[in-house]
Amino acid sequence: MPVYMDRHYVEGATRHALADAHQRDMALQDKYHVKFLTYWFDEMRCTAFCLIDAPNRETIERAHAEAHGSVPNEVLEVDPNVVDAFLGRIKDPPPVGTSAAETGEIPIDPGFRAIMFTDLKDSTRMTTLYGDAKALHLLHIHNALTRTALQRHRGREVKHTGDGIMASFASVPDAVECAIGIQKAFAAYNKENPEAPLYLRIGLSAGEPIEEHGDLFGKAVQLAARLCAHAEPARILVAQLVRDQCQGKELPFSDLGEVTPKGFDHAIGVHELKWAEA
Repeated sequence: MPVYMDRHYVEGATRHALADAHQRDMALQDKYHVKFLTYWFDEMRCTAFCLIDAPNRETIERAHAEAHGSVPNEVLEVDPNVVDAFLGRIKDPPPVGTSAAETGEIPIDPGFRAIMFTDLKDSTRMTTLYGDAKALHLLHIHNALTRTALQRHRGREVKHTGDGIMASFASVPDAVECAIGIQKAFAAYNKENPEAPLYLRIGLSAGEPIEEHGDLFGKAVQLAARLCAHAEPARILVAQLVRDQCQGKELPFSDLGEVTPKGFDHAIGVHELKWAEA
């Protein structure tokens, strides 16, 4: 059966109410021939997201309606592997701590993620500049430097784009610190290897798994990619939402004003993260 993610707007709901609703869903899953795999709940934004193995959207709506009356605002067919790459799981996590185990509660994950895109300057010209073997070696260095920083800052590689990486972070500050770490690692490498330097562009955005009338992290992915493409080599550009999530942290941001990226119908605030000053 296909797998779906749905989105609920649940103003005033608590984590306990959502946990109860999830249990009610699972109590009816055999009746409707579906499997409620897991859920995410963003208490601050009043949104919940369920992952369900089901024959169709209509069956999901009927099961939710009977279980607790909360019919989803959006239902999107998804690839479980992509969900796992972005969100880190496709089933309920184990309870954490003694009290959680006693009550049967699971950790609450809002599903909100920071999205990073990286792009290696002149990657398509490296073979011409250095030959096949050297170009492949440089690409492996790029991969190693980037992946080491991702691991250190709890980032998840979603996919390799050939000349860069798309990654997901549960924490926006982690994503920002990772971007700084990546650029500093490349700068250190370039200092030791001035004959074949590597320069990376980075774009950062953030968002919910499903936005209204969207797809899985659709706008957040598009914006991060646009910011990465817009960035100069060895620069980091971040969306306003990323900057907002770093309030209270002493990070060197420079306001670049607003732009309207291709595919967007409104202007987006853009900031440059001055990583060399961090």
